Order: sequence, then structure tokens, then C-alpha cells
Amino acid sequence: MERLQKVIAESGITSRRKAEELIVDGKVRVNGEIVTTLGTKVSSSDEILVNNKMISKESKEYYLLNKPRGVVTTTKDDKNRKTVIDLIKTNTRIYPVGRLDYDTTGLLLLTNDGEFANLLTHPSKKVEKVYVAKLRGIITREAINKLKSGVVIDNIKLSSPRVKLKKINKSSNTCIVEITITEGKNHQVKNMFKEVGYEVLKLKREKLYFFTLDNLKSGDYRKLTPKEVSRVYNIKNK
Repeated sequence: MERLQKVIAESGITSRRKAEELIVDGKVRVNGEIVTTLGTKVSSSDEILVNNKMISKESKEYYLLNKPRGVVTTTKDDKNRKTVIDLIKTNTRIYPVGRLDYDTTGLLLLTNDGEFANLLTHPSKKVEKVYVAKLRGIITREAINKLKSGVVIDNIKLSSPRVKLKKINKSSNTCIVEITITEGKNHQVKNMFKEVGYEVLKLKREKLYFFTLDNLKSGDYRKLTPKEVSRVYNIKNK
């Protein structure tokens, strides 16, 4: 017997968090009956319908992509722009784990495993994400200290990040800064630098948890190893 939201997530149609919302909203039926109680246990013989469509288990797939600039982090785009899904050759319905902005590049994971995605994105897990930003202007020590103390955006004080000045280019009046965060709010890194007076010209995610890009070229991807997947599931025990 397994929890209903876990079984829905494992079918590959959505994340575990979204599966919980669907259950609460009365969009899920088990053996013909609407179920709205989270944590309801089901067996492999139960018939489960989500939005009146029967679900079935898919084999799990896991990918690491070096996202290029100008590609949207979504499964479909109403403006017909290229999506991260278009870059990966698979017939499985995968989706991105978290998101990167249209003009942000770097490390992105994709999967059809809802629990795997939830472990990496749930705020309680505090999974670290490392970004490298090119800023207009030379950031000051005062601004770095303000970032480290935790800036307030949309009336929410963010966790204190790690910030490291990597390079200064006085001729172009730019600098390269590495920043490590644990949240995953929309445009978070850009808004953090904006809060202390700097515009982000380029942004790249170089690390997520223990995953790195290594020598993966822009637009290329690889499958995760079983060992890497297991290591993510070990987050449960932390």
C-alpha cells in the first residue's frame, strides 16, 4: 500500500505537490469514489482517475541538461518558443525540476518522478543552488554584506546566502559574483542583486545539490546514474 499522492506523482503526470492539490480539489477518484483526504493508501489493484483519466506507472527517467539561453523552462509554451523538453529525446512525459528564467543558462534536472522532484524543490530540504552572475558595475563590500545578512523581497526575508566576488573587469565596469541560495523563488537571484543596486547581465546555474555541469556543453544533456538518483533519495534521511 502506498500514499495516493505518491502513486499519482510516480505516474509521471505531475509533481507530488500538485498531486496533493488535485486530491484536495476533488479531482481524483479511486475505484469510482472521489477521494479528498491526503495520505489515503492505495494498492496496485486500485483504479485511479485524475481529471477523469486513468493513470498508469511509467518507468522513471532522469536527465541533467545544460540549459541554453532563450529556452523556456516549461513543458509547453503558448508563444511557440523552444522549451527544455524539446531538447531531450524521449517519449516519456518528463518535466523540469524547478525552473530557470528564459535568459538564464546552466544546470537543470528533468524527470517524470514526482517524489524525486519534490525532494529537490521542497523548502524544508534547503537544497543548495550555486549561480554565477555577471553584474553591471563593481559590487562593493557593503553590498555583499547586505546580501549575506538576508535581503527582504516581497515582504519576505530570504535566507542568508554565500556570496563570493570572483572577478573584476574595470574596463567594462562589470564583475563576476558567485552566490549560493537555498530558496527557489521566481527571479530570486536577479531580484537579490537588484535590491542592493546591481543589474544582472548574465546568470548561470552551475550547481544543484551535488550535481554539476562538468564538461556538458550548452544544450547537451545526460541521463543520471542510479547512484545519483539514490543519493537524492537519501535527502529523506536528513
